[in-house]
Amino acid sequence: MTDDVRYLDHDGERIAYRLRAGAGPTLLFLPGYMSDMDGAKAAAVAGYAEERGLGCVRFDYSGNGQSSGPFEDGTLARWLEDALAVVDRRTDGPLILVGSSMGGWLALHIALSRPERIRGIVGIAAAPDFTEWGFGSELRAQLARDGKIDEVMPDGTRGRYFTNDFWQSGQDMLLLGGALSVDCPVRLVHGDEDSAVPLEVSHRLMERLRSADVQLTIVKGGGHRLSAPHEIAAIVHALAGLLEVVH
Repeated sequence: MTDDVRYLDHDGERIAYRLRAGAGPTLLFLPGYMSDMDGAKAAAVAGYAEERGLGCVRFDYSGNGQSSGPFEDGTLARWLEDALAVVDRRTDGPLILVGSSMGGWLALHIALSRPERIRGIVGIAAAPDFTEWGFGSELRAQLARDGKIDEVMPDGTRGRYFTNDFWQSGQDMLLLGGALSVDCPVRLVHGDEDSAVPLEVSHRLMERLRSADVQLTIVKGGGHRLSAPHEIAAIVHALAGLLEVVH
């Protein structure tokens, strides 16, 4: 089955997704903040699923990519509901979650919400709690004062954009303050030169996860995107190793 773009009506918006039918467990890719289902990492996961004959779903959060709605209305809670709608209405059987950056944070919440469905998690520069450790006092003051952070780059493109509602939603969904009741195998891939999500976040996550099967792959010289060919290869290798465990 092809993975042409389809749409799921949810909460007043149309959630764009690509679905390729295949054997289980189905891979579900969760993009990062201000990213979409057609990025290099998402395409690599979909390509691997096709090679292995596995089912694969990737999608765009509301307000992102090909999904409808204003990006400015997005919050972590809303995007989690988008993800759960895809899980509940467009997949069945066991799932492996592959979450990039913010998508790694959402993957953990999905595993907590649907533990009976989740067989494993791959976190790519996973960023749980980034509204906590990623926002200093000046940024928080700006959010409180202006209601948003809206930066324009020298070339005219949008830089960092966060609303106070998004930040508050993240603060309501923090995970790293205590033990995480996630028992499935977890594979984390993180660059040691990631300037957006410190490597220490993956170390903290390893400590908090209840699972006894957690492995961290550190990519030497890797930044946050992890989209170079050898970095994509490291992600696919981690995913392949996880599949050997859960099959």
